[in-house]
Amino acid sequence: MLRIACASLAIIIILVTSIPLKASPSTVGFQEITISAANGERALAGAIWYPTGDSNPPVPVGDNPVLVGQMVQPDAKILDGTYPLVVMSHGYGGNWRNQGWLATALAQSGYIVAAINHPGTTSRDVTAEIGSALWLRPRDISHLITSLLENLAWSAYLDASDITVIGHSLGGWTALELAGARMDMDRMDADCKLHPEFAACDGIASLEVGHITADRTKLAANLKDERIRAAISLDLGLARSFTPESLATIDIPVLVIAAGGHNPKIPKELESGYLINHLPTELQQYHAVQGAAHFSFLPECKPNAVALLEEDVPGDGIICLDGDPKSDRSTLHQQTITIIRDFLHQLKTAS
Repeated sequence: MLRIACASLAIIIILVTSIPLKASPSTVGFQEITISAANGERALAGAIWYPTGDSNPPVPVGDNPVLVGQMVQPDAKILDGTYPLVVMSHGYGGNWRNQGWLATALAQSGYIVAAINHPGTTSRDVTAEIGSALWLRPRDISHLITSLLENLAWSAYLDASDITVIGHSLGGWTALELAGARMDMDRMDADCKLHPEFAACDGIASLEVGHITADRTKLAANLKDERIRAAISLDLGLARSFTPESLATIDIPVLVIAAGGHNPKIPKELESGYLINHLPTELQQYHAVQGAAHFSFLPECKPNAVALLEEDVPGDGIICLDGDPKSDRSTLHQQTITIIRDFLHQLKTAS
């Protein structure tokens, strides 16, 4: 949940340019989406990736001077069929583009993938006033699911019995909340006294999470979405805020993927490892991607990215650093994609 909240970095991340991209198959349709506020839920902006048979020239999405984007076909016709749905939650200060590399790969494999921005904890919109309401993040994802299932343009293509949530960093926390994990701010406060160096504690303090008694009650609420059949976390932070009892009662498969590199601010042994120690053994899978760092689950960086980031804001070049100088982020992405595809395939064959 390491912060990348500086406005200048956020602006760079969301700019779109026409710099040449790494080649990608042109079989992925793409649309930006907006979801209206309804029934007390927030208005959301995001995107959706899906299989298509169109052969129109692909265009870049998510590309900028720092990060490599993906080639997709905007507004292409969806390929006839019924597809599982994957919904994605970004990390602290991130946005729906952050796991576009994964969304594109899953769409190529026959999934419809949707991601949204979480108001208050997204690029150019990180504020304690809104972001402190962390319980709204899982509700955002539930709102996304409901909106797609009720939208006639998408519902005919969605298998409502096959929905998976994937989240990176704070998005991983969001995914586990949707699976049934429950937060205890008293537990989190005590843990941050023991481990004040954790990135999760920095984020909690910056967002002023749990400063109001009523907020602590809302944070402890059950936010499980019964429609979700599996959850996947990518190097999550804030795991130790979950009560062991709630993790033990999760009744859907959970894939926990950690960055294999050493990171004292997001230690895999005490964050992802905490989940493994408390989730039902028969429902969990764990993988540490060797050579990966926390930000390895963001898009690939361009050759001069670190210099550009450091010139703009010293320290921001960290988003382009992997866990090993010899690591190749493209390879790390492919390893992660394979792990996730295999997990999803196992779910299909077991159902």
